[in-house]
Amino acid sequence: MDTREARCIAFSGASVDAPVAAQILHVVKPASIAAVSAHQQQIVQNQEVIAALKRDLEAAQYRARRAQMQYDAADPANRLVTDELERRWNRALQEVQAIELRIREEWEVTPGPVAVLVQEFEFLAADLEAVWNDPAADEGIKKRIVRALIQEIVVDVDADSSEVVLVIHWKGGVHTSLRLPCHRKGQHSLQNNKETVEAVRILARICNDNMIAGVFNRQGMRTVHGNFWSRSLITSLRHHHDVACYNAQCRESEGGMNLSQAAACLGITNRALRLAIERGEVKAERLIACGPWILNRQDLETEAVVRFAESVRSRRKSPMVQSSLQASLGFINHIAKWCIMKHASGYYSRDLKRRTASCGPTVAPGSSRSTWSACSGY
Repeated sequence: MDTREARCIAFSGASVDAPVAAQILHVVKPASIAAVSAHQQQIVQNQEVIAALKRDLEAAQYRARRAQMQYDAADPANRLVTDELERRWNRALQEVQAIELRIREEWEVTPGPVAVLVQEFEFLAADLEAVWNDPAADEGIKKRIVRALIQEIVVDVDADSSEVVLVIHWKGGVHTSLRLPCHRKGQHSLQNNKETVEAVRILARICNDNMIAGVFNRQGMRTVHGNFWSRSLITSLRHHHDVACYNAQCRESEGGMNLSQAAACLGITNRALRLAIERGEVKAERLIACGPWILNRQDLETEAVVRFAESVRSRRKSPMVQSSLQASLGFINHIAKWCIMKHASGYYSRDLKRRTASCGPTVAPGSSRSTWSACSGY
């Protein structure tokens, strides 16, 4: 039944917990080391108070013993004197009991000593976010920290912008406003973000689904479930977001091309075109670091790009040194051949001497046969 009353607002708490926790850590982190120092200072102050109370206790106990000694030394028959001494003794005992009670109270409120050093707290404060998000962290302590810092959180939903508006009222009187995106009707947390959908929309102009999946995997991008991309997943994403598939005829009509195709169209190398793109001389688009460059034929037909391509081609065709100034290599080739022959002949002579010395004479002395001819191999 419609009573024309304002409906209760509803939003996902998972999308709010992380930003609120980040604000709490932002507030607590600067004061973490100061809290440890203040804790130690409080311990020192309480110990000083207890030490002063112990000195007062010693003085009170002395007065009580003295009053007792005076009472014992008095004449019991003199009731006026004994009554006065008894009152002084009772008053001294009451003072001793009061001081002992204060010492017990101070011991109860004195915090325990810090079990770790301040340097360890410094390292802990530097990584406070990891401690807060640790699954082993005590949820009760987290709630106590939140209650100690936050007075209340006022929440509203902006239906026009689909945002959750949070106003955090801190205990000190300071307010913090947050605007967080919320899911529209039909949306859920297991949906691809806008950047991924836009990347698929642009890459589909020059790449098929299999190539887009490879680009995403090389970049380290994963699906909402943490899996690798495949052709079927890219196809499903396109169908869900009404993204047209790759079509060679549409690409030709629209003029879309990658780096290699654009370089072939201009008649230059891929490296020359890539350097020109990085310098800003040629207009190109690249959404993903590991993805392809996307160019348009109309951008390549501009006067500046045409002059750039002509200059690159002219530099490539012209030699580095004029032909009239180039030296002849005939004399150099002759020297190289002579060096090779000398090296080979020297190696042959050294090897011949080594073999002759190892073989020794194989014929009788006085024979006409040369010694080296008797060695095998020559």
